[in-house]
Amino acid sequence: MPTVIPVKFAYAARDLWFDPADTEAQEGDHVICTTERGQEIGLATADAREVSEEELAATIGHAQLREVVRIATEDDLERAEELARRGEESMPAFRRHVDASGLDMKPVGVEYLFDGEKAVCYFAAEERVDFRQLVRDLSREFHVRIDMRQIGVREEAAIVGGYGHCGQELCCRRFATGFDPVSIRMAKEQDLPLNSTKISGACGRLMCCLRYEFEAYRDFKSRAPKRNAVIDTPLGKAKIIEYDTPKEQLCLRLESGKQIRVALADMTASEAAHKKSEELGCPCRPDTVTREVLDRLESPDVQMALAELDRKNGVLAEPEVDAADLFVDTRRKRRRASSGAPAAEKGFQPAPAHAASGDETPTRRRRKRRPGDGGAPSAPAHMASDAGAGSSQPSTRRRRHHQAAETDAAGEAQSQQQPAKRTRRPGDKGGQAAAGAQPRGMQPSRRKRSPQGGDKPGDQQRAERRGQAPSQQQGGQPGADGGAPKRRRRRRGGRGRGGNAEGGAPAGE
Repeated sequence: MPTVIPVKFAYAARDLWFDPADTEAQEGDHVICTTERGQEIGLATADAREVSEEELAATIGHAQLREVVRIATEDDLERAEELARRGEESMPAFRRHVDASGLDMKPVGVEYLFDGEKAVCYFAAEERVDFRQLVRDLSREFHVRIDMRQIGVREEAAIVGGYGHCGQELCCRRFATGFDPVSIRMAKEQDLPLNSTKISGACGRLMCCLRYEFEAYRDFKSRAPKRNAVIDTPLGKAKIIEYDTPKEQLCLRLESGKQIRVALADMTASEAAHKKSEELGCPCRPDTVTREVLDRLESPDVQMALAELDRKNGVLAEPEVDAADLFVDTRRKRRRASSGAPAAEKGFQPAPAHAASGDETPTRRRRKRRPGDGGAPSAPAHMASDAGAGSSQPSTRRRRHHQAAETDAAGEAQSQQQPAKRTRRPGDKGGQAAAGAQPRGMQPSRRKRSPQGGDKPGDQQRAERRGQAPSQQQGGQPGADGGAPKRRRRRRGGRGRGGNAEGGAPAGE
């Protein structure tokens, strides 16, 4: 069996096999090899191994298996660095000549072979390009033989390098050994969005990694139930809404709306599923989730649903719950001290024993004062019962508006027995005799009287509405009833006058 060693070159799309011969080259060694273009330096990507004739023919085809010349020495590595530097320096001249020729091509790189007698110029173009004049110009510029090599956009990405959507270095640059065809069907099989910006790589073509997991997705979908299929569970029917191929799990939606994830290996197939597969001649797909599978799920919602199902079926007894723990009386308890059977029936607590015996004075609650009660607080009900001659009548509870009505009636009766308290008011002549005092609103009017001394027009009507005579309202002439005499109004002089209005002496005299 032939022995081969894979070697990677800078501008090659895949690894090439060579015969290691007696060089004893190993993985990671730089080796000098002879190719159809001449001598080149490359990197061994793996150790030497034996392959079959069929595998060798499928890899290199009808080409001859060439040998490795030697392992690169220090001088060979320095020369390789110098040639790489010359290739980078030649790129500006290559672009300049391409622009001058007006050809539809994109310069990618310039590579000098190890022997230094040939330079390979790589370019990318969509169609064939006539570059004969360009070769002549480049040959005069570089003073070496020029070899033009057209590559595709995928080879261009592998040569230039870069980073993909995943944040890793491009697969074609890092480890890819070839460019296998990638179709849009692979993206559909993996349930990826058919958006060109999301499934395209740096080269503008479909990403090479779409092919890596295509077989795994196709195998999982061939064994799993179809999407939107109905699955039987202990909690009722469930529907498949999502696949998780890397973990080989199914996302199910229960009738309650809850979602659970179940492994495909934990599902079982019913007898109906086996019978259907035999009739149609297709693989049997599972369609049932058992109780043991749901018990292993770490979902509180599922565990509560299973417990409720057990209680309905009578497997799990209903838990005994004390009503006192659920219902708490939040009403404020009022202290009531009373005695007798009627108060006990209403739920009031009886008075303490020390209150009845008189050993200690019970605490009295301060009673709010209300209008008309004279400001004297009334005694509590239990104190009134103790003060009576052995009275055992229970205290009755009355509403506030009843108590207010009784208080007003008592105040009115007291006011009838005692004379009303006279209050001094402006215009009552300094508090004269009570007989002459009149209520507020009945005082003599200070309005001007007419020159004739009679009432003004309209005074009689106003007096009749008020229920008194006009002369009495205006405080007229003294009569036989002994009323107060008419008070003459004194006119005083204004400011700046030396005397009064009547022409008398000045006020200082």
